[in-house]
Amino acid sequence: MLIQKLDQSSNRLLSALKQWVKQQESPVWWISSGVAGTVLLIRLLGLLQSSEWSVFDLYFRLRPLEPVDEKILIVGIDEKDLQAYGFPVSDRDLSALLTRLDQAKPKAIGLDIYRDLPAPPGYNQLVQSFKTIPNLVGIEKVETSRSLGIQPPPILGQRDLVGFNNVIVDADGKIRRSLLYMQGFADGQTRQSFALELALIYLAQEGITPEAANQANDLRLGQRVFRQFQPNDGGYIRADPGGYQFLANLRGPSGYFATVSMRDVLEGRVSPGQIQDRIVLIGSVAPSVKDLYSTAYSELFKQPRPLYGVELQANFLSEILDSALYDRQSIRVWPEIVEWLWIYAWALAGAQMCWYGRSPYRSLVATLATGGLLTVLAYVAFRLGWWIPLVPGVIALGGSAITILAYWAHRQEEMKRSTEFFKSVINTIPDPVYVKNINHEKIVINQAYCQLTGYPPEMIMTSPDYKLFPVSEAKILWQQDEQAFHSSIIQECEEKLTCADGKVHLIEIKRSLHQDGAGNLFLVGVIRDITERKQLEANLKQLASELEQSNAALRVSAEHDPLTGLPNRKLFQERLQQSLAWADQYKKSVALFFLDLNDFKLVNDNLGHHIGDLLLQAVAERLQGCLRGSDTVSRLGGDEFTIILPGIPSRENAEKVAEKVLETIIKPITLEAHEVSITTSIGISLYPEDTCDIELLVQKADMAMYQAKKLGKNVYEFSV
Repeated sequence: MLIQKLDQSSNRLLSALKQWVKQQESPVWWISSGVAGTVLLIRLLGLLQSSEWSVFDLYFRLRPLEPVDEKILIVGIDEKDLQAYGFPVSDRDLSALLTRLDQAKPKAIGLDIYRDLPAPPGYNQLVQSFKTIPNLVGIEKVETSRSLGIQPPPILGQRDLVGFNNVIVDADGKIRRSLLYMQGFADGQTRQSFALELALIYLAQEGITPEAANQANDLRLGQRVFRQFQPNDGGYIRADPGGYQFLANLRGPSGYFATVSMRDVLEGRVSPGQIQDRIVLIGSVAPSVKDLYSTAYSELFKQPRPLYGVELQANFLSEILDSALYDRQSIRVWPEIVEWLWIYAWALAGAQMCWYGRSPYRSLVATLATGGLLTVLAYVAFRLGWWIPLVPGVIALGGSAITILAYWAHRQEEMKRSTEFFKSVINTIPDPVYVKNINHEKIVINQAYCQLTGYPPEMIMTSPDYKLFPVSEAKILWQQDEQAFHSSIIQECEEKLTCADGKVHLIEIKRSLHQDGAGNLFLVGVIRDITERKQLEANLKQLASELEQSNAALRVSAEHDPLTGLPNRKLFQERLQQSLAWADQYKKSVALFFLDLNDFKLVNDNLGHHIGDLLLQAVAERLQGCLRGSDTVSRLGGDEFTIILPGIPSRENAEKVAEKVLETIIKPITLEAHEVSITTSIGISLYPEDTCDIELLVQKADMAMYQAKKLGKNVYEFSV
């Protein structure tokens, strides 16, 4: 009896083993493996990246919005604020805003406005606010290899209350990642992001401090570990992981956070309770400032509504805080090997269903139902915080199903069937694609390739390139294809392609070499039509050049006196500030001359205003001619001139310059047959000998000039 049972068990085991071997011999395994491999190859080439991003964005838009984060308040500077307070907002008004907010006792204040240079009036008031307001964080733009940096407010920099607001923009122009740390391109120093700087201030008051979570030194804040972004995370392919990045779980669309205007705060229409114990972010919400970014939520509306920069920072800040305080779910991804197994599993599922279903109708229904299940699973996983591959899985599922059905329909023509399968895959790719063998014969083309060239598929497949395109273009195509056949790396180059109707396209071709199981080499070329992009780039360059010329002319007009061509009062103030800053840096002195022409009114009264204008022009030329190239001569108005002498060694040197100016001006001038003699009175103040205050320096020179007038004509006088 026992022996009989053992025999039965052995027979069942042998039968199961035979059935398994039979399954291995079926095309299910090698077809599913081939499809999965093809999908993985297409994915690794980056051809599915845009599609996976689009699905990722769609899932954000489909999920319910989370409650508004009450910990954050945005003070938005809108268009009405710009009309009321000007652009940029002056230091005085900004200081008043900061003071009003600080009085309401917020947890922290984030100033998402660049303030590396003064915006008078009120600079000293703003400096005092920067010194005295606790937990006030400013921004800087860290210099990278692709963009210049912008310095933070000096005082906040000294207090180490600065965070960078650099963002990572994906190739389609959208924000999907956030930064916690990054290194400056110029100095290599590690800096914290604006959102992280504010979050750490808030969390410190909750007793939460940064910790290293693991051997990779991932950042832990409270209950959350911020895993560092890797180049192939989620739908990304070979992305730049520079700095400390993580996938951003944005909270909502534009207008989602509680927002008040700057004028509401300054005019007392915002109660202290709305500000107290919150993090207040100050930034622009005016479209004219163009501080806008596209995200997944930008397409919620009929007209795209990008996020303002301050709203984007609010999203980053909210995620950091809620993750640390309440362990809010983050966007997580599977290890790459698990994603590969996932894609292979769906390829195997599609092949198994069609292999055992046999009927095309039943196989189609089963494939569609399974594809729907895959879509639901991917969405549910996203709701749980996981970004898993949907597009590659769907393509693998459908590709395997189509291939098995093709196998049953064309069993006797395996090569043709494989080719049709490959066509069905690459025809899902919007870019033109061609495949050639080692003899430069076309094996596969997609519909997009036919549309680009303008020729029917039969003609393309049976004709060499030199019969389709101009000889010069065909020669370059052949040379580039031949070079790719002898290279193991992906080749990329830009070429020209003339289609059937004579239109010339500028194209970008990415060529990669592949080998089948029999050792045959195939060249896969993926083409992108960049004609419009190149034309747009050329137009933008021309427009930028025209704008630069126009802006230069406007700057000259706005900063120079139209009669004499000398710097006007505005430019004089800027040059004086620059000279004093230079003097402080290099421990030098600066002399400031105020000049007023004596009896100039008599020239206008006796000889007319036309002669007076010519006299002012002649005086301007003489002043420029008798001074150094580094000196600045300005006309403030009427017959008043100023001279800035940077790096003046001593008081005696200033006297010599003043005597030279007096001697130069007093020389007779012939103006349209009129010989005119004029003298001037000069007032001199020295920096820093007389004062270190710029306004007082100007006043002293002006007062000294009037004192010189009282003492007589053609004299100079130092300030007392």
